[in-house]
Amino acid sequence: MNNKTSISTFVLLSMFQPLSVSYAQTSAPADKPSAADKKVKSDSQGNTLLIVAQQQNGGLSELDTPAAVSVVNGDDVRDSRPQVNLSESLTGVPGLQVQNRQNYSQDLQLSVRGFGSSSTYGVSGVRIYVDGIPATMPDGQGQTSNIDLSSVDKIEVLRGPFSALYGNASGGVVNVETQTGQQPTTLTAGTYFGSYGSFRNSVKASGSTGDGTHAGDVNYTISASRFTTQGFRDHSSARKNLGNGKLGVRIDDRSTLTLMFNSVTVDAGDPGGLTESEWKANPTQSPRADQYNTRKSIDQTQVGLRYVREMTDNDELSIMTYKGERHTTQYQSIPPGPQASPAYPGGVIVLERRYQGIDTRWKHDGQLGAVPVTLIGGLDYETMTERRMGYKNFIVENGVNEYGVKGDERRNEKNKMWNLDPYLQSTWKLTDRWTLNAGVRYSTVSFSSKDYYIVPGNGDDSGSTRYHKALPMGSLSYALTPASNLYVSAGRGFETPTINQLSYRPDGSTGLNINLKPSTSNTVELGSKTRIGYGLLTAAIFQTDTDNDLAVATSGSGRSSYANVGKTRRRGLELSFDQQFSSDWRLRMAWTLLDATYRDNVNTSVSNIPAGNKLPGIARNSAYASLGWAPPEGFHAGAELRYMSDIQANDANTAQAPAYTLTSLNAGYRLNWRSNWSLDLFTRVDNLFDRHYVGSVIVNETNSRYFEPAPGRNWGGGATLTYTFE
Repeated sequence: MNNKTSISTFVLLSMFQPLSVSYAQTSAPADKPSAADKKVKSDSQGNTLLIVAQQQNGGLSELDTPAAVSVVNGDDVRDSRPQVNLSESLTGVPGLQVQNRQNYSQDLQLSVRGFGSSSTYGVSGVRIYVDGIPATMPDGQGQTSNIDLSSVDKIEVLRGPFSALYGNASGGVVNVETQTGQQPTTLTAGTYFGSYGSFRNSVKASGSTGDGTHAGDVNYTISASRFTTQGFRDHSSARKNLGNGKLGVRIDDRSTLTLMFNSVTVDAGDPGGLTESEWKANPTQSPRADQYNTRKSIDQTQVGLRYVREMTDNDELSIMTYKGERHTTQYQSIPPGPQASPAYPGGVIVLERRYQGIDTRWKHDGQLGAVPVTLIGGLDYETMTERRMGYKNFIVENGVNEYGVKGDERRNEKNKMWNLDPYLQSTWKLTDRWTLNAGVRYSTVSFSSKDYYIVPGNGDDSGSTRYHKALPMGSLSYALTPASNLYVSAGRGFETPTINQLSYRPDGSTGLNINLKPSTSNTVELGSKTRIGYGLLTAAIFQTDTDNDLAVATSGSGRSSYANVGKTRRRGLELSFDQQFSSDWRLRMAWTLLDATYRDNVNTSVSNIPAGNKLPGIARNSAYASLGWAPPEGFHAGAELRYMSDIQANDANTAQAPAYTLTSLNAGYRLNWRSNWSLDLFTRVDNLFDRHYVGSVIVNETNSRYFEPAPGRNWGGGATLTYTFE
């Protein structure tokens, strides 16, 4: 198979499942090098040559993929950073808005092209994978707390029509791949300390017993970390323990088996939102959290197994299976008054979730006449069982309410969700310059709930619903030169309500909100990519029209209800430029223009939104720029600039989080000695000019507590010590 055919092959494989299979290497210019990739040597004339290491693992190619995709390598994730949140390293990805709530009980606020911006907890509208295992449940609700940044190999962010091939996601896909162990064996220990009593300590071991090409070769990467903080705000302290492991073995010359393990525990206070006057008066305060002792604990463990076999020279079978458990207990700031109603589900939520899945696929490389064709077909099945309990958040002692303790039972239900998705994809290499991609995924998502808490005033809230949707997509790309291309793509997205969105009705009545419909989105995208030396210039323009969009109807007392709000439109432009020059200098820039508006007048019992209003939670303009100097050894430094325009906090567009510009600086020193030891010391300052700003908003919060403040000037520093066995 020629090089140009292999390009389309590994792009196609990447599109369907983020599995760590070995893809064919391409003859395209190498992706931009990181500091760890660079080696300098002299030729016979004494001239200095820059040697760029080739990629060892498969994945998305920023240049060759006919879609808007950004790849952030693991060195960039860790370079002079705390390695606590994805928000540290993904702010330079165009089209992606990731906000640190400064609230470890509610996860990050992450959206792609505006999808997911109204989520008050976790991530929705965006599919997240970690080593091929979905961090997004069958209902579309995801979380990022189990991602171990110290062992990340790369993070791929896919935006636009191709994301429909992953199923229940309208905005995009975030795929995280952890490192695969290689020779020589390395041991790494890291530490970080910073403002607000923040500490993170980590250890990692990585290596292999062979080069991965012989039967019996084993590779491994095992890591563990602990993070603690007092928090920027009152009642925002957190403790997080995280473990991650990946063990691979080559069974024979045609098959491999990989075992993945992950475990995370989080105990965090929940400071909640503030009104505008509260934020301006004292952004660190948390009056309701102090009164009700609001907090959350999370305990999750999962394991996955991936088997890949080359059946013939042109056929490959891949099977991925996983299983996990997640336990959550959350105490909310709900007054006793509303809980007096027998229909109210209480102020304490206890969730016990068990999830599992299997994805089986077949890939075939062949030809139709003189046209090379690649076909991939598969079947993806995911299921989750949830036991949801509710309790009062107080008890009465001597006639006085004691808050922040588990009281009488107020909710008891068992929820089941599953999805079954067959899919088919094809790539046609029409000529040396033209490539056609076409595919379809048929998604079925089912919800059912059995109510076990039936008392006078609170009837049987059991119910079920099921959604179906065919998700076609296609793209046509043209190679202007080996280093430049144009593409056009179109596809349909599908986003069902999550179980959290189905839990409450906007009018306050009992029962699941099963009248919610899934939203469907049609996207058209035109893009261009050009390799410039060791740099890449990308541009994408798109329009997404959505029917039955899901939006927050009411939000208050720690819970939100949702409604379908008719038609919306998202139109945008995404530009990025990433250039490495003069061996050790690197410049990165990105800009996103996103115009997201309601197209219908929305008049319901809870919302009156005129057509043309902006969708809340979305910045119209965002920009990022960074300049770094990073030689393999010695002093290194960098500067970052981030801009975010104002963000509407509600559908009425009567409250906004103001625009802000932030500056960060970092500096450090890398020391290598005895060929086995290396030490990297760093320090950084964030929000250098001490800007007073809102980090994220709680969309449509009923009591106007929209604002989650961000910290002022803060600092941190750390060290990473590595020993290599040679």
